[in-house]
Amino acid sequence: VEGLSGDVFSLGSGNRSSKTFKPKKNIPEGSHQYELLKHAEATLGSGNLRQAVTLPDGEDLNEWIAVNTVDFFNQINMLYGTITEFCTEASCPVMSAGPRYEYHWADGTNIKKPIKCSAPKYIDYLMTWVQEQLDDETLFPSKIGIPFPRNFLSVARTIVKRLFRVYAHIYHQHFDSVMQLQEEAHLNTSFKHFIFFVQEFNLIDRRELAPLQELIEKLSSKDR
Repeated sequence: VEGLSGDVFSLGSGNRSSKTFKPKKNIPEGSHQYELLKHAEATLGSGNLRQAVTLPDGEDLNEWIAVNTVDFFNQINMLYGTITEFCTEASCPVMSAGPRYEYHWADGTNIKKPIKCSAPKYIDYLMTWVQEQLDDETLFPSKIGIPFPRNFLSVARTIVKRLFRVYAHIYHQHFDSVMQLQEEAHLNTSFKHFIFFVQEFNLIDRRELAPLQELIEKLSSKDR
């Protein structure tokens, strides 16, 4: 897997890559979370992803997970934005990750009973739902001194579990398009960073990772 240089965060360079599927979620400049994001970018630039995901000394675990969750949302948003024209009701009538894995959408509030829907519809539901969580100051406080809720870790786990499904869909159904666009290094680097982060803090159940298990093992084995 190539692309571990300092260009990890330059997914927005060039017109094609800068298409975002949803509005970008900005972390306010000058805030402590912004400093944490800059720290993450600097360590990522060194190319050592295992080191880049570890909790910096003296930092709050919830805040570190929050900053990175926002960042992964932005990365996936941008990556999916590059292939939306190939992910249509016709090409992807169900949300799947290969023939063995199909996802039905439910958010527990607006849609309580899981519904079968196309991949673009599912991903729209999913990313809109994530965006609502990230914008909720009671869940993701951006101001210093406002505490994270007690259930923050379980909220973050649900978010990253669902974001993983977008990677899984892109890899299984659209990797040819990703290669045509010469975006595979970006996708691989972003996913590797995501998986190392998930592994570091045990955020996703192994069963949920099954659609990309072979890829995960391949990416992880290079960094043992």
